[in-house]
Amino acid sequence: MNHSSLRDSAAEALRRTRAANPLIHTITNFVTVNDCANIILAAGGSPTMAHDPREVEEIAAVSQAVVLNMGAIEDLDAMILAGREAGRRGIPVVLDPVAAGASRLRRESCVKLLEQVPLTIVRGNASEIKALAVGSSSTRGVDAGGADIITEKTLPAAVQMAGDLSRRLNAVIAISGVIDVVALDGRAVWLRNGCAEMSRITGSGCMLTALLGAVAGANRGRPFEAAVAAVGMMGFAGELAQQRMRELGGGTATFRACLIDAVSMMTPDQLKGGLQIEGNE
Repeated sequence: MNHSSLRDSAAEALRRTRAANPLIHTITNFVTVNDCANIILAAGGSPTMAHDPREVEEIAAVSQAVVLNMGAIEDLDAMILAGREAGRRGIPVVLDPVAAGASRLRRESCVKLLEQVPLTIVRGNASEIKALAVGSSSTRGVDAGGADIITEKTLPAAVQMAGDLSRRLNAVIAISGVIDVVALDGRAVWLRNGCAEMSRITGSGCMLTALLGAVAGANRGRPFEAAVAAVGMMGFAGELAQQRMRELGGGTATFRACLIDAVSMMTPDQLKGGLQIEGNE
C-alpha cells in the first residue's frame, strides 16, 4: 500500500467511524477522563468509562473496542479483566503504557498486563515504548525523556524498535512525538503532523489513545490503517487548533477546546489532504 492508498484508507477509516458510532470501553486516569470521553465523541464514537471490576467484563463484551490506560494503575485488575474478555471475543484492545519506565510498580504492572491481555495497538511516547521494548528509558514522569525523543537522527532506530516490539507483541506500535511512528511487523510509516502546543496541555497523549480505540473499533481487522488514520487525525487536528487559537488570541486552554473542535469537524477529505506521511509501508 503506497502513501496515496494510506491517505485513502485513513479517509475511509474516519467515514466508518462516523457511521458506526462504536461503543468504546475506556479505563483511563482521573486527570484525563473527561477529555478522553470528549475526543471519542468528537470522532463519532460513544464512550463508556466503566472501571469497577465487578462489571468491566460485561461492558467489554458489548463494546467495539477496549482502551486501557496505565495512568489508572490502581485499576490494573479491572484492565486485565476487560482486556481478556475483549481478547476472547476478538474485540480490539488499545494500551497506553503511561510512564511505563517511571517506577518499579509501573514496570511490573505493564509486564503483568502484557502477559495476560492480547493487544491490538500500543500507543506511547518514545520513553514509554522504549521501556516496554528494552526495560528501561529516560522517562520524565509521563513525558518522554530528552534522550529518547525522536529526531531525524534517531528516527531509524525508533522505527526499528517499534517494528521489533510489534513482532514481539503481535500488535501495532504507535509512538507519538514530534515525529510519530506507526509500525506493524515489517510495515512502518512516520507522520509529521502536529504542533508544539500539543505537549503543553494535559492529556493529548491519552486523547490520542482514546481516539485510536474509536477508529480501531469501527475498523476491525484493519489495525495498521486505523492507527495511521487516528495518529494522523490527531496531529492534523493539532495544526488546525493552533491556527484557530492564534486567530482567537487565546492560550493553551483555548487550544484544548479547539483541538476537540478540530477532531469533531474534520471531514474525511480534509484528513486525506492533511496527512504528512513518509515511510516504507
